[in-house]
Amino acid sequence: MNDSNNKDKKYVALTFDDGPNLDITPLVLDKLEEHGVVASFFLIGKFINNDTKPILERQLQLGCEIENHSWNHNHMDKYSAQEITDEINRTNEIIRDMVEVTPQFFRPPYISLSPTMYEAIDLPFICGINCLDWDPTVSAKERAEIVLRDVKDGDIVLLHDLTGNKNTVDALDEIIKGLKEDGFTLVTVSKLFELTGVNPKVKNKIWTNTYS
Repeated sequence: MNDSNNKDKKYVALTFDDGPNLDITPLVLDKLEEHGVVASFFLIGKFINNDTKPILERQLQLGCEIENHSWNHNHMDKYSAQEITDEINRTNEIIRDMVEVTPQFFRPPYISLSPTMYEAIDLPFICGINCLDWDPTVSAKERAEIVLRDVKDGDIVLLHDLTGNKNTVDALDEIIKGLKEDGFTLVTVSKLFELTGVNPKVKNKIWTNTYS
Protein backbone atom coordinates (compact mmCIF):
# COMPACT_ATOMS: atom_id res chain seq x y z
CA MET A 1 0.00 0.00 0.00
CA ASN A 2 1.00 3.61 -0.40
CA ASP A 3 3.03 4.45 2.67
CA SER A 4 2.42 7.79 4.37
CA ASN A 5 6.13 8.50 4.03
CA ASN A 6 5.78 8.28 0.25
CA LYS A 7 2.70 10.41 -0.30
CA ASP A 8 4.61 13.67 -0.67
CA LYS A 9 7.26 12.20 -2.97
CA LYS A 10 7.23 11.96 -6.75
CA TYR A 11 8.38 8.82 -8.54
CA VAL A 12 9.25 8.04 -12.14
CA ALA A 13 10.67 4.98 -13.91
CA LEU A 14 13.06 5.25 -16.85
CA THR A 15 12.77 2.28 -19.19
CA PHE A 16 14.82 1.26 -22.22
CA ASP A 17 13.75 -0.97 -25.12
CA ASP A 18 15.43 -3.03 -27.82
CA GLY A 19 18.74 -4.05 -26.21
CA PRO A 20 21.00 -5.57 -25.27
CA ASN A 21 23.78 -4.50 -27.62
CA LEU A 22 27.48 -3.73 -27.38
CA ASP A 23 27.45 -0.10 -28.51
CA ILE A 24 24.59 1.84 -26.85
CA THR A 25 23.50 -0.23 -23.85
CA PRO A 26 26.89 0.11 -22.09
CA LEU A 27 26.80 3.89 -22.62
CA VAL A 28 23.32 4.07 -21.09
CA LEU A 29 24.56 2.08 -18.12
CA ASP A 30 27.52 4.45 -17.78
CA LYS A 31 25.09 7.38 -17.51
CA LEU A 32 22.90 5.62 -14.96
CA GLU A 33 25.93 4.71 -12.88
CA GLU A 34 27.34 8.24 -13.12
CA HIS A 35 24.10 9.73 -11.81
CA GLY A 36 23.43 6.98 -9.27
CA VAL A 37 20.03 6.01 -10.66
CA VAL A 38 18.34 2.83 -11.87
CA ALA A 39 16.13 1.89 -14.82
CA SER A 40 14.26 -1.07 -16.28
CA PHE A 41 15.44 -2.68 -19.51
CA PHE A 42 12.99 -4.44 -21.83
CA LEU A 43 15.12 -6.92 -23.76
CA ILE A 44 14.72 -8.56 -27.15
CA GLY A 45 15.44 -12.24 -26.65
CA LYS A 46 17.33 -12.87 -29.89
CA PHE A 47 19.97 -10.31 -28.86
CA ILE A 48 20.81 -12.15 -25.65
CA ASN A 49 23.90 -14.34 -26.01
CA ASN A 50 27.30 -14.95 -24.45
CA ASP A 51 28.60 -11.68 -25.88
CA THR A 52 25.83 -9.60 -24.32
CA LYS A 53 25.55 -11.60 -21.09
CA PRO A 54 28.01 -9.27 -19.24
CA ILE A 55 25.67 -6.37 -20.06
CA LEU A 56 22.77 -8.14 -18.35
CA GLU A 57 25.00 -8.88 -15.38
CA ARG A 58 25.98 -5.23 -15.14
CA GLN A 59 22.35 -4.12 -15.36
CA LEU A 60 21.55 -6.24 -12.34
CA GLN A 61 24.68 -5.17 -10.47
CA LEU A 62 23.57 -1.54 -10.82
CA GLY A 63 20.15 -2.36 -9.36
CA CYS A 64 18.32 -2.22 -12.67
CA GLU A 65 15.58 -4.59 -13.78
CA ILE A 66 15.43 -6.86 -16.82
CA GLU A 67 12.05 -7.29 -18.50
CA ASN A 68 10.54 -8.92 -21.59
CA HIS A 69 10.20 -7.19 -24.98
CA SER A 70 9.57 -10.40 -27.02
CA TRP A 71 12.01 -12.59 -28.90
CA ASN A 72 11.85 -11.18 -32.45
CA HIS A 73 10.31 -7.71 -32.01
CA ASN A 74 7.52 -8.25 -34.51
CA HIS A 75 3.92 -7.03 -34.57
CA MET A 76 2.58 -9.63 -32.16
CA ASP A 77 -1.05 -8.54 -32.67
CA LYS A 78 -0.84 -10.65 -35.85
CA TYR A 79 0.30 -13.76 -33.95
CA SER A 80 -1.63 -16.80 -32.79
CA ALA A 81 -1.84 -17.58 -29.09
CA GLN A 82 0.84 -20.26 -29.46
CA GLU A 83 3.20 -17.94 -31.33
CA ILE A 84 2.75 -15.29 -28.64
CA THR A 85 3.41 -17.76 -25.85
CA ASP A 86 6.53 -19.03 -27.61
CA GLU A 87 7.92 -15.48 -27.93
CA ILE A 88 7.41 -14.74 -24.24
CA ASN A 89 8.61 -18.07 -22.92
CA ARG A 90 11.68 -18.19 -25.14
CA THR A 91 12.76 -14.72 -23.97
CA ASN A 92 12.08 -15.49 -20.31
CA GLU A 93 14.04 -18.72 -20.56
CA ILE A 94 17.19 -17.23 -22.04
CA ILE A 95 17.16 -14.44 -19.44
CA ARG A 96 16.81 -17.05 -16.69
CA ASP A 97 19.58 -19.13 -18.22
CA MET A 98 21.93 -16.16 -18.45
CA VAL A 99 21.34 -14.29 -15.18
CA GLU A 100 18.82 -16.31 -13.14
CA VAL A 101 16.06 -13.71 -13.06
CA THR A 102 12.56 -13.92 -14.52
CA PRO A 103 10.94 -10.84 -16.10
CA GLN A 104 7.91 -9.50 -14.25
CA PHE A 105 6.66 -7.11 -16.98
CA PHE A 106 6.16 -7.11 -20.75
CA ARG A 107 6.29 -4.30 -23.28
CA PRO A 108 4.73 -5.17 -26.66
CA PRO A 109 6.84 -4.32 -29.71
CA TYR A 110 5.50 -1.22 -31.46
CA ILE A 111 2.88 -1.14 -28.63
CA SER A 112 0.80 -3.40 -30.90
CA LEU A 113 -2.00 -5.04 -28.92
CA SER A 114 -4.68 -7.68 -29.43
CA PRO A 115 -7.16 -9.56 -27.25
CA THR A 116 -5.15 -12.71 -27.97
CA MET A 117 -2.01 -11.10 -26.56
CA TYR A 118 -3.77 -10.09 -23.36
CA GLU A 119 -5.15 -13.60 -23.02
CA ALA A 120 -1.87 -15.41 -23.74
CA ILE A 121 0.60 -13.26 -21.77
CA ASP A 122 0.46 -13.54 -18.00
CA LEU A 123 2.49 -10.40 -17.31
CA PRO A 124 1.46 -6.76 -16.82
CA PHE A 125 1.76 -4.76 -20.06
CA ILE A 126 3.88 -1.60 -19.95
CA CYS A 127 3.86 1.38 -22.33
CA GLY A 128 5.19 4.79 -21.20
CA ILE A 129 5.39 8.45 -22.15
CA ASN A 130 7.08 8.79 -25.51
CA CYS A 131 9.72 11.34 -26.52
CA LEU A 132 10.11 9.96 -30.08
CA ASP A 133 13.62 8.83 -29.23
CA TRP A 134 13.49 6.05 -31.81
CA ASP A 135 13.45 8.72 -34.52
CA PRO A 136 17.00 9.77 -35.52
CA THR A 137 15.76 13.20 -36.62
CA VAL A 138 14.74 14.09 -33.04
CA SER A 139 17.75 15.69 -31.35
CA ALA A 140 19.03 14.85 -27.88
CA LYS A 141 17.87 18.26 -26.66
CA GLU A 142 14.37 17.73 -28.08
CA ARG A 143 14.14 14.31 -26.45
CA ALA A 144 15.04 15.71 -23.05
CA GLU A 145 12.68 18.65 -23.45
CA ILE A 146 9.73 16.39 -24.29
CA VAL A 147 10.31 14.15 -21.27
CA LEU A 148 10.74 17.02 -18.83
CA ARG A 149 7.71 18.85 -20.26
CA ASP A 150 5.34 15.89 -20.12
CA VAL A 151 6.44 13.86 -17.08
CA LYS A 152 4.27 13.57 -13.99
CA ASP A 153 4.24 11.57 -10.77
CA GLY A 154 3.87 7.83 -11.37
CA ASP A 155 4.99 7.96 -15.01
CA ILE A 156 6.95 5.36 -16.93
CA VAL A 157 9.28 6.96 -19.50
CA LEU A 158 9.75 5.03 -22.74
CA LEU A 159 13.30 5.26 -24.14
CA HIS A 160 15.40 3.07 -26.44
CA ASP A 161 18.93 1.71 -26.10
CA LEU A 162 18.81 0.40 -29.65
CA THR A 163 21.98 0.17 -31.69
CA GLY A 164 23.17 3.55 -32.96
CA ASN A 165 20.81 5.57 -30.76
CA LYS A 166 23.46 7.97 -29.44
CA ASN A 167 21.02 10.88 -29.17
CA THR A 168 19.27 9.17 -26.27
CA VAL A 169 22.58 8.62 -24.50
CA ASP A 170 23.34 12.32 -24.99
CA ALA A 171 19.88 13.28 -23.66
CA LEU A 172 20.24 11.35 -20.42
CA ASP A 173 22.29 13.91 -18.49
CA GLU A 174 19.62 16.55 -19.01
CA ILE A 175 16.74 14.13 -18.43
CA ILE A 176 18.13 12.75 -15.17
CA LYS A 177 19.28 16.10 -13.81
CA GLY A 178 15.97 17.71 -14.75
CA LEU A 179 13.92 15.00 -13.09
CA LYS A 180 15.96 15.22 -9.92
CA GLU A 181 15.73 19.01 -9.85
CA ASP A 182 11.96 18.72 -10.21
CA GLY A 183 11.84 16.50 -7.13
CA PHE A 184 11.48 13.09 -8.76
CA THR A 185 13.01 9.91 -7.39
CA LEU A 186 14.01 7.52 -10.19
CA VAL A 187 13.07 3.89 -9.57
CA THR A 188 12.52 0.63 -11.44
CA VAL A 189 9.09 -0.28 -12.79
CA SER A 190 8.39 -2.82 -10.06
CA LYS A 191 9.45 -0.33 -7.38
CA LEU A 192 7.26 2.34 -8.98
CA PHE A 193 4.16 0.17 -8.52
CA GLU A 194 5.23 -0.75 -5.00
CA LEU A 195 5.86 2.84 -3.88
CA THR A 196 2.66 4.16 -5.43
CA GLY A 197 0.65 1.35 -3.86
CA VAL A 198 -0.73 0.02 -7.13
CA ASN A 199 -1.20 -3.61 -8.19
CA PRO A 200 -0.03 -3.88 -11.84
CA LYS A 201 -1.92 -7.13 -12.46
CA VAL A 202 -4.98 -5.64 -14.12
CA LYS A 203 -6.52 -7.60 -16.98
CA ASN A 204 -6.55 -6.03 -20.46
CA LYS A 205 -4.62 -2.94 -19.38
CA ILE A 206 -1.37 -1.36 -20.52
CA TRP A 207 0.33 1.03 -18.11
CA THR A 208 1.92 4.40 -18.79
CA ASN A 209 1.27 5.85 -15.34
CA THR A 210 0.61 3.89 -12.16
CA TYR A 211 -2.18 6.25 -11.15
CA SER A 212 -4.22 5.93 -14.36
